[in-house]
Amino acid sequence: MQETKFEIFAIVELFGHSKMSGTVTEQTIGSASFIRIDVPETKTQPKFTRLVNPSAIYAINPVTEDVMLVMAEGISSKPIDSWDIQTMQKKLLALNKGNGIINEDDDDLPM
Repeated sequence: MQETKFEIFAIVELFGHSKMSGTVTEQTIGSASFIRIDVPETKTQPKFTRLVNPSAIYAINPVTEDVMLVMAEGISSKPIDSWDIQTMQKKLLALNKGNGIINEDDDDLPM
């Protein structure tokens, strides 16, 4: 018996009153199963993927691709930002020097 692949366009409602719009599939990592949400690129954000524990989901609302794309434009779900450690160090050094001015040419950084 062949198992069909789960893949739908959907609006996913998560606990905590947040929503995501994208292509929804299943993904297994080790022995754990996750819901994978591939959010498309919009005018305000790049495309990104989020893996969600199924117990964090309140509802999955299947929609057409067109509806998913329109909803993705209106829902403010963003990818996780990476931190630039050197930028953070420069800001801390500027605060420690007491002048509040960040000099981009500071070379006394460890990185």
